[in-house]
Amino acid sequence: MPTSKRPRQPVVAITGAASGLGRELLARLANSADFRRVVAIDEQRGDVQDVTWRVIDVRDPLLANRISDIDVLVHLAGDYAVDSNPGERRAYNLRAAQTVLTASAAARVRRVVLVTSAMVYGAAPDNPVPLPEDSAVAAEPDTGVVGDYLEIEALVRRAIRSNTGLDVTVVRPAAVVGPGVDTVITRHFESPRLLAVKGCNPRWQFCHIEDLVSALELAARGVVTGVVAVGSDGWLEQEQVEELSGIRRFELPAGLTFGTAQRLHRLGITPAPATDLHYVVYPWVVDCGQLREAGWKPAWTNEAALEQLLELRENRTTVAGRRLPVKEATLTAAGATVAVIGTAAIVRQVRKRRRL
Repeated sequence: MPTSKRPRQPVVAITGAASGLGRELLARLANSADFRRVVAIDEQRGDVQDVTWRVIDVRDPLLANRISDIDVLVHLAGDYAVDSNPGERRAYNLRAAQTVLTASAAARVRRVVLVTSAMVYGAAPDNPVPLPEDSAVAAEPDTGVVGDYLEIEALVRRAIRSNTGLDVTVVRPAAVVGPGVDTVITRHFESPRLLAVKGCNPRWQFCHIEDLVSALELAARGVVTGVVAVGSDGWLEQEQVEELSGIRRFELPAGLTFGTAQRLHRLGITPAPATDLHYVVYPWVVDCGQLREAGWKPAWTNEAALEQLLELRENRTTVAGRRLPVKEATLTAAGATVAVIGTAAIVRQVRKRRRL
């Protein structure tokens, strides 16, 4: 009686493999028995051993030739730094995603995995808590990182329509925390006060980078497909966050908050658009349904993730999204709230005079 042959283990490639999230996933998959070979793709060779390194810019049209033997590609190369030039950042991220999707279709890669963010669902005061994975994408397009995620997901939808044989999984993490993570959300906890909008109660959900890596491994194996949300179980209320962090809230009316933030951004004082503030004052908690059904459990609770986020601040102080030098932090942070209210007050005075 013939014995059934075990299916051939796939070859997996990771872009952006030399640093950050890409390196973390590479180190995990290098020791995995679920893949026949692990290929690392980056502009420079990294330090992870026992993998095949291929040095190439992911925007290079010749990428298809370098991935002709790949079964699964996890795309993690990107620029999502808060302080990056918005135009240059978006040009890089979209060109990289477009090249990876086109090259994967040409090379007949079976599965592509990309990471965006649960931010694409949008943050709103009337959001259900939690949001189902199949909720509509409702974030506002802007010049910030969220706008990049929205356009990347639009590229994915077009790629799937154009290449019916291409299987693409999009992983949407909650607010990512962990060593080396620097986002609008993590900087919020470097501020002297936690901004809040009167009458609204944010809920906080985090995704530790270790849990994101384990979820990406399942996506690379094809255990979860399509749209996959990932984060710690449940959420924290604002009062719990204030108690754990020791940082008190500072409440302002919504119109004053977002109007002032938009003016500060236009003046170049703040690096992120005003719409990014939605994610620290309104809920965007996600239900990780697919992962839960697959038996996945986060290793990090929201409380533990927040605790590490606070430990990693390293005495940094951020005001309106921009980090301050340590020597200036105490003085400037103390006056930051007054400055924000003052800006809004001046604008109001000008408007009243114009009406007279």
